Amino acid sequence: MNITILGTGHMGRTLAAGLLRSGHSVVFGSRAPAEVEDLPAPAYSHADAIARGDIVISALAAAHSLDTLTPLAGAIGDRVLIDIGNAVDERLDLIYADSSLGERLQRALPRARVVKTLNTVAGPIGVDPTLLTAPTTVFLSGDDARAKETVSGILRGLGWTDDQQIDLGGISTARAVEHYFLLFGSLMGALRGGQFNLSIIR
Repeated sequence: MNITILGTGHMGRTLAAGLLRSGHSVVFGSRAPAEVEDLPAPAYSHADAIARGDIVISALAAAHSLDTLTPLAGAIGDRVLIDIGNAVDERLDLIYADSSLGERLQRALPRARVVKTLNTVAGPIGVDPTLLTAPTTVFLSGDDARAKETVSGILRGLGWTDDQQIDLGGISTARAVEHYFLLFGSLMGALRGGQFNLSIIR
């Protein structure tokens, strides 16, 4: 599958490495593609990169991704847009305390099929869940069932088995997983790092 990653920071690079390992073709979208070095895949302008992908992943700084992605609504069209971000300010408080970034993106890009996932785990675990000593859980939120099936397949390729994935429902449920960041941040402090994840046991 041809996947476009918008954002060339640590998360974007981590995702690209995992997706390339699982057999996908990857390009990056950047505001200044000529200035970015040492990427594991080619970089283009945001619009050119989107045109080269079937799926778009936003690995942009979540606090600013709504502003960056809204003008790209026409370029994104009806593509699946995977949102992995937790929009917080410099104090690590939620920017959308009464909503979620996922919901705001779906409203701003009504043709896009937004799926929220991978925002509840640190990047290295997201692309390789076997880094932990037991199976854990990843979540999906989105209004389009076929888009979630597509994203579920991408997660499966990264190592998340079907029974490790929980479909929470529509994009309104992105609020729940984004607000989990408050607990995630406290756990990172208590555990002195991000090498952990939730496991939902029935």
